[in-house]
Amino acid sequence: MLQMNGYQAKRSQYVQDAVLSATPAGLLTMLYDRLLLDLARAGAAQEAGDWNVASQNLLHAQDIVGELMSSLRTDVWDGAAGLMSLYTYVRQTLMEANTRRDCAKTAECAEILEPLRQAWHEAAWAGRPAAVAQDQGAPRALGVLGVG
Repeated sequence: MLQMNGYQAKRSQYVQDAVLSATPAGLLTMLYDRLLLDLARAGAAQEAGDWNVASQNLLHAQDIVGELMSSLRTDVWDGAAGLMSLYTYVRQTLMEANTRRDCAKTAECAEILEPLRQAWHEAAWAGRPAAVAQDQGAPRALGVLGVG
């Protein structure tokens, strides 16, 4: 049992260090990754009839969507209003998925959010150098719009 607690402490420290040292784009991709993980776990729990686990994951997913909404800068980006509407819809649908125990609504939210997760990951990598250490003649990784 002591080994498990040591492992958990090290993992917790690693996660904390990763979050504290992440760029804003890195934090955003971490949020999206966890959001989709929560939805996958909730969907599996709903299918298994484990409503407590499903609810915990759906509530955490709602918290993440709320965080995404609160950090969205509508004064900086003209597409922000549309994204805010999407977040509002997803948050409402997650509440319905939880209260109605509706796994189809959980899946719908995952289908909506997965392309956004992928797009934010691509955008986060677009401004970075292609590879710090390229192998002899290995092709460069391309970012958004094919620019690496």
